[in-house]
Amino acid sequence: MAQLAGGEPDPVLVQQLRGGSESALTGLFERHADAIYTYCFRRTASWHSAEDATSTVFLEAWRSRARVEAFDGSALPWLYGIANNVCRNAARSLHRRVRAVQRLQVDSSIPDHAEGVVQRVDATRRMAGVLAEISKLPRHEQDVLALVVWSELSYEQTAAALRIPIGTVRSRLSRARRRLATNLDADPTHPIRNAEDDHA
Repeated sequence: MAQLAGGEPDPVLVQQLRGGSESALTGLFERHADAIYTYCFRRTASWHSAEDATSTVFLEAWRSRARVEAFDGSALPWLYGIANNVCRNAARSLHRRVRAVQRLQVDSSIPDHAEGVVQRVDATRRMAGVLAEISKLPRHEQDVLALVVWSELSYEQTAAALRIPIGTVRSRLSRARRRLATNLDADPTHPIRNAEDDHA
């Protein structure tokens, strides 16, 4: 059950949020914002867009608080469901960003004090390359792949986040991996091609 030291468990915060508690939303933000931010970055390949998307997710969480629910003791699947929709709405500009970022070249002569900037740019470029391949998948397969492989949700949690049957999660993930296997390099460290399926 999701809980911070000294904090209320997610089901309690969910009940409080349904009642209009702003502090409950703050508690869920403090607990899950990093996970949502990481998910949004992986879906957008942009740190800036991920920041905006994360803010939008929690704004939408407040607006839709009457429908908030916990699954397996955690509000995270519900938040991922919102994040999935937010990232979908940002997809119109995604392809333009991917093409632009892929053209970026990391200059190794940049001074040492800018190493963090270089790493950030390089991470964005690599993520854009991954997304370029993933964007070839049908949208519903992208959603399942991102939640199961990147966010490490169980099939049950993914089904709850996307409001689809568990069997559909399994079949979409299987098809996505088969498609990607023909497109991605045989890199033993690749985050998608070689992710172990430990969610069964």
